[in-house]
Amino acid sequence: MEKIVEICCGSYYDAKMAALGGAKRIELNSALHLGGLTPSLASLKLVKEEFDLNVICMVRPRGAGFNYNEEDFKVMLLDAELLMQNHADGLAFGILNAEGEVDIERNRQIITIIKKYNGTAVFHRAFDCVKDPFATMEALIALGVDRVLTSGLEAKAMDGKEMIKQLQEKFNGRIEILAGSGINATNANEMIAYTGIHQVHSSCKDWLSDSTTSANGVTYAYADEAHHNDYDVVSLELVKKIVETVNK
Repeated sequence: MEKIVEICCGSYYDAKMAALGGAKRIELNSALHLGGLTPSLASLKLVKEEFDLNVICMVRPRGAGFNYNEEDFKVMLLDAELLMQNHADGLAFGILNAEGEVDIERNRQIITIIKKYNGTAVFHRAFDCVKDPFATMEALIALGVDRVLTSGLEAKAMDGKEMIKQLQEKFNGRIEILAGSGINATNANEMIAYTGIHQVHSSCKDWLSDSTTSANGVTYAYADEAHHNDYDVVSLELVKKIVETVNK
């Protein structure tokens, strides 16, 4: 089976670096420092017009967790429709109830929109916050989810590789498993070999500086002190490295 490297992108710039680096699929977001929020339609339209990329768009209206109020969900439904109308190849989403279980009805509504446009339904790392991953996987399969992005219920995927392996062994052929969080050129092949999955998700993160981030006692910095005036981007070189490594 073909190995796939999906690049986690926070902007049109990031998508361009991913495409130039040889990636075939991206997850398009905004605000990656918040874990990834819904991207702008402008970034999606530019990416689809200019690059031959399979684009999975995030649908996530805010940071923090995945138990959304009525206002959040109303926005998510419209975002889902607009993104698919503008040629997203699929959506990454995840809605939980207050008990940390899959919200069946709300996820079903998002999936219905995706499938109306023949898109790919990807349940994102909200999966890593559920209590029972095996029961959750069965529920997602029943809903028609195509793929699950997971770190194996750990902060980093390499620490959760045993869970990822178990999920792959139990559900292979019924749903795709995409491993993400801390995946790079040095560990991607180890993850693939150990778990039996064939696709990984990587941010390939680097930093660029913006000298106007802090001035006159005012700061808009969000990174730690080492990158106080920087913002995170996808590195062309890191994309090339992981794509070449996985495709050897």
